[in-house]
Amino acid sequence: MRGVFVIRVVVADDQALLRGSFTMLVGSEPDLTVVGEAATGVEAVSITLEQQPDVVLMDVRMPDMDGIEATRRIGDAARVLIVTMFDLDAYVYDALRAGASGFLFKDTPPADLLAAIRVVASGEALLAPTVTRRLIEEFARTPAFPRVKGIGGVTDREREVLVLIARGLSNHEIAGYLQVSVATVKTHIGRLLTKLEARDRAQLVITAYESGLVSAAP
Repeated sequence: MRGVFVIRVVVADDQALLRGSFTMLVGSEPDLTVVGEAATGVEAVSITLEQQPDVVLMDVRMPDMDGIEATRRIGDAARVLIVTMFDLDAYVYDALRAGASGFLFKDTPPADLLAAIRVVASGEALLAPTVTRRLIEEFARTPAFPRVKGIGGVTDREREVLVLIARGLSNHEIAGYLQVSVATVKTHIGRLLTKLEARDRAQLVITAYESGLVSAAP
């Protein structure tokens, strides 16, 4: 189809049935195509570096190498969308730290999974407010992480926006809280991404905690 940008996807999951289901689902969309499948973390890294996809659907628990280490090794070669059972995997925070652009649950409805791939491919982070809040709850149950990132050069208003992002507010909620337009919120977020050298919203959340700007305490 002329004029349609096709998003290239790699599916990485050690469960053959689930991997096949994801592949069939993604391949059924005219703007999505699967360029590789992986049953292990090692395969996921190899296929990603070879095929250079736009998005990798990455399972957390896989043989040879888990999805977190695979995500770390993939680096900027592709955007990674972690597929997990949140209540079972205590690794979501580590996955985001490793460079993942977001995560979704294995029981996510098909339409939402397809939408998630498109969101991540577009350069956004898949961190819905409710999911971010659950991430915060998980963070609060884990030992404190070292505060390794600074937020120098950030204005007071940008700092406010960063705190609200880390607390799980959407752009519309932030706009309402600060009584500004959504466009203004997006401008602040764009500046935060540049100043903090963050790739997406997910990394802004991580930076907010690692800098000590936001506490996970209830």
